[in-house]
Amino acid sequence: MYHHGFRSVYRLNAHIVLVVKYRRKAINAEILSRLKEIITDTLKKWDCELLEFNGEPDHVHILIDYKPDKPLSTLIGNIKTVSSRLIRKEFPWLAKKYFYNKPYFWTGAYFVASCGGVTVEQLKNYVENQEQPKQ
Repeated sequence: MYHHGFRSVYRLNAHIVLVVKYRRKAINAEILSRLKEIITDTLKKWDCELLEFNGEPDHVHILIDYKPDKPLSTLIGNIKTVSSRLIRKEFPWLAKKYFYNKPYFWTGAYFVASCGGVTVEQLKNYVENQEQPKQ
């Protein structure tokens, strides 16, 4: 499904991976569920949509649909900031158990990859096989 903007038609999806600071296994089922709620709410405020979410004890995978006028790095930074702040507030024992009583949850880095309905090879073939203008 494509979205229609004022002067654009688009479909932008991104796969994001956020990793817990020091790769600590700090995410349990309750925290994972709460992270999904927080991230869903944060994305709605950015007029974006959570397509898929899951995780393991030391990282989460997030698949989002976003708009071209939203800077992806800023959006990811906001997701990390909001989720870290709320998780630390709601689960205060995490800092002592995993992070030396420091205000941490996520690492400073993240992984992001664009994704869509076609592979890069399919897209390359489509572009290469376009009809050339006549001389």
